[in-house]
Amino acid sequence: MAYEILVGLNVTDDVQYQEYRRAMTPILESYGANFGYDFKIAEVLISQTDEPINRVFTIRFPNEEKKDRFFSDPAYTEVKSEYFQRAVESTNIIASYEI
Repeated sequence: MAYEILVGLNVTDDVQYQEYRRAMTPILESYGANFGYDFKIAEVLISQTDEPINRVFTIRFPNEEKKDRFFSDPAYTEVKSEYFQRAVESTNIIASYEI
């Protein structure tokens, strides 16, 4: 089994967001995780939030425990602080599930 999350973002700075992805991907991969799908969205027809969404992607982890360890890893939180917070206005976890 694996653990996957489906995420919706409102990215406001594509350059900073790409820097975030570049910097965090090796950390993500060190946990045996990867991006499954990644979409730039032009129009949202139905949403459960009032926040805009223009990016949707999945991240797959070997298990939920590795997901939790990744998101609390000091190296990851440093990258997030440096790039993500300036590039993304809002984050929505649309779903999380075992596959």
